Amino acid sequence: MELFQNEAVCQTPLDRQYHKEVKALNRNKSRRNNRIFTYTDHDRYTNCLLFHQLVGCAAPVSAPSSRSGVFSRDCSIPKSKIVNWEPTEEFVKSSHVVNNAMQTMHIMADLAPPGSLGQKENECLLVTIKTDGNGTVILKPDFNKGKEPYRIVTEGERREVWRLTVENVSTAMKPDDKEKEQNMYKDLYVRHKDYLNSLVGQDFEMPPGGILRYLMNGEIISAKGFEYDNLYIHFFMELPNNWSSLPFQSLSGVTQTCRTKTSGKENVAYFSFPFSFETFYMSEKEKSIPQWPVLYFKVLSLDFWQRYRTEGYGYLLFPAIPGKHIITCHTWRPLQIGTVSALRRFFIGGSPELEDNSYVRIPGTFKGERLSRFGFYTETTGSVTFNLHCMQQARAFVDASMLKKRRQKVFDQLGGFSQQGAVCTILEAFQRARTKMQEARESLPRDLISTTSQPPFESSA
Repeated sequence: MELFQNEAVCQTPLDRQYHKEVKALNRNKSRRNNRIFTYTDHDRYTNCLLFHQLVGCAAPVSAPSSRSGVFSRDCSIPKSKIVNWEPTEEFVKSSHVVNNAMQTMHIMADLAPPGSLGQKENECLLVTIKTDGNGTVILKPDFNKGKEPYRIVTEGERREVWRLTVENVSTAMKPDDKEKEQNMYKDLYVRHKDYLNSLVGQDFEMPPGGILRYLMNGEIISAKGFEYDNLYIHFFMELPNNWSSLPFQSLSGVTQTCRTKTSGKENVAYFSFPFSFETFYMSEKEKSIPQWPVLYFKVLSLDFWQRYRTEGYGYLLFPAIPGKHIITCHTWRPLQIGTVSALRRFFIGGSPELEDNSYVRIPGTFKGERLSRFGFYTETTGSVTFNLHCMQQARAFVDASMLKKRRQKVFDQLGGFSQQGAVCTILEAFQRARTKMQEARESLPRDLISTTSQPPFESSA
């Protein structure tokens, strides 16, 4: 009222609108009250106010059964620490989604004694209302809903107590309007669902017949129990016979260097390093898979003086069962007997290493019956924990030779019947199977049918 009485201070159309309203109120002397007013984001003077001026003398305090709000202004840059180590339930509810740009209105009150109104030190924040572009409205404090009023105690000598009641007096929607709104939302959700379905499609991406697709999304969680600090892990995948991968896929990786943290009695390095592998198993024989891919890894350390040390070797066998798996792999490192090797490892770094990392397990190149490690000294070191999410996808494979064997097996089982009846039964069963295969083949996309005869996967084993 005081600011916009003067037309010279008006700079925006909103300021000019306020000026007209203030002139009309002064002309008619019909100002509704002298205590309640608001601050909004669009008001030019709101951003010039300090935080303590918005909070004022006191915030509403409720009974223990009611909610009381802690009020703050919207800021584009957080003024507190980014990580909240002890989040409250209200903080989790309000921060589990990406923060949207919100508009804020502060409902204020002038709680000064009669005759002393208009002084900023007597302004007090009553209610904060926030809204975003999605239609979400946040009100603090909440409506009383029949509970006891909020109590506001002013500062100063008088220590007056004000009772605040917040009620929702909006006009309720008519049943017809409410039903129209619900139908509109349902139609909007259905259209959005159809749009997402059009982007995703209805058909699964299926591998060609006779091929097992194995997809692993993994994470190197942590490593603990190792001798030195500043750890990093080098890992690679080995594919056995009849396994292949996509030509552009990398089968190895290196984590970041991680400084350990004391947890209990052990030093733990938390990597949280994600990786992903996609492999294919192709065989014309219907039997169990003899070998699964193996993930070999090596834990190393590199300190400030560039001293490089091998901390341990280990391996991880791909799980045969799909789903989530948390696996801890224990490691060891080669050990050279003698004081010289220990002194070299401590002062200048360096330690015995494996020429072939697959020696941790039985190497794929080994053709003997039993691998002997007699005379090879090792030392148990630490362990590495993996979090794996595995998925397997396959489609039945049928070829001419398999079908011929099955027909012969059925014919042998029908040996007690007449030869003519057995042949007719076999031909009818074969015709039904062939019809089902043709119907299934016609329902598949053309590009997938063309890949069945010539799989585009190249072996990198």
